[in-house]
Amino acid sequence: MASRLGVENQLTTEAANSRLREAVMTGQVEDAERAARDVLDAGMNPMRVLEMELFPIMKSVGEKFEKGEYFLTDLMSAADAMRAASRILETKIRAEGMGEMPTTRTGKLVIGTVSGDIHDIGKNIVALLLEVNGFDIDDLGKDVESMKFIERAQELQADIVALSALMTTTKPAQKEVMDLLNEMRIRDKHVVMVGGAPTSRQWADQIGADGWAETADQAVRVAQKLVGKR
Repeated sequence: MASRLGVENQLTTEAANSRLREAVMTGQVEDAERAARDVLDAGMNPMRVLEMELFPIMKSVGEKFEKGEYFLTDLMSAADAMRAASRILETKIRAEGMGEMPTTRTGKLVIGTVSGDIHDIGKNIVALLLEVNGFDIDDLGKDVESMKFIERAQELQADIVALSALMTTTKPAQKEVMDLLNEMRIRDKHVVMVGGAPTSRQWADQIGADGWAETADQAVRVAQKLVGKR
């Protein structure tokens, strides 16, 4: 009898996990929320679900986007479903005092468009791709003052600061952040990435940034590589 109950519980758990994977992959927010609750009702550890189910699912979504199998709308829908399911699981973790959130995230990253620049579409895509590839993202938005990048990075102990500039006139703000980090003698505490239409690898080298990416896909690979070296 006990053996049969064990098998039934296992089947229930597998079915709930399968529905969760399907809901996130297809970007169904309400289905993802229901599946997350079903997973908890089945008795699964919410941290294990995050680490063993949600994170791998989103990695798969990111890979499909890079290969052209998913469009941007698919990526955004999947990210919304992931966030919805994550909120339910994280609420359970905090309510039961299960400790820290999973540590298998790739790294902490602060991102924003630099001071004077109100363009954020490219930055938003980069942030989204980084998130689905396992980074904890703190998106400061657009027209971000240079010191705010540093203050937030220090507050979060961020691994990476990512600076986007979409206009030639705002590109110097990326250098301003670098200069402030050096003046404050905390340059070695954070990896700095730059990107945006007017930037280049030569520009990144010139201002002393650690990495540069021309595309969103490339930004993910560069960020992963740089975090891996820390």
